[in-house]
Amino acid sequence: MKALVAGATGRTGKNIVMALVQRGIPVKALVRNLERAQELLPPEVELVMGDVLNRDSLKAAIADCTVVLCATGAAPSFDPTGPYQVDYEGTKNLVDVAVEHQIEQFVLVSSLCVSQFFHPLNLFWLILVWKKRAEDYIRQSGLAYTIVRPGGLTEDDTTDAVVMSGADTLFDGRIPRSRVAEVCVEALVEPAAKNKVVEVVAKPEAAAKPFNELFASVA
Repeated sequence: MKALVAGATGRTGKNIVMALVQRGIPVKALVRNLERAQELLPPEVELVMGDVLNRDSLKAAIADCTVVLCATGAAPSFDPTGPYQVDYEGTKNLVDVAVEHQIEQFVLVSSLCVSQFFHPLNLFWLILVWKKRAEDYIRQSGLAYTIVRPGGLTEDDTTDAVVMSGADTLFDGRIPRSRVAEVCVEALVEPAAKNKVVEVVAKPEAAAKPFNELFASVA
């Protein structure tokens, strides 16, 4: 197994890269700024310049990889096309290239509440709408996939148990980025994670369960 991580220098993507390295899975990081990536990512990570909006760069990056993890996301800005470009078109490009190269599994970091049009986050240029469109594109692509919808992302590293549920069943809650990364990496090795949308939060009162049970519990 060799993983290509898109959005590798972002706050969630960086955690995914670290989790892959800890599991001993070879990692190739798709980056737009080589110097920044060298500062942020471990030296054993292979860095490749590219952009999800440049399909040719994706073809070169994905060539020797077997799985893809996508943690890209539009940064807040005054550009109304940002979420459409990054969260939909960029993901769509990555999916298309993954299909061409017969990638074994595609893991996407999405968001809770993507099915709720009248959600405050959609005031940010319909970001949830475009994330949901990207999800739909993956599900129709023929690729084996796992779509991870986390709650509000935090930077802390709590020991709270991960709570996992099916699509459109969790509507609030928070989870550390490091735990989201753990869910994404475990999805690569748990057969029960394939072709599922999983919503995840972390709760101190929840009973801790192994990931094979968590994924298996989602229909």
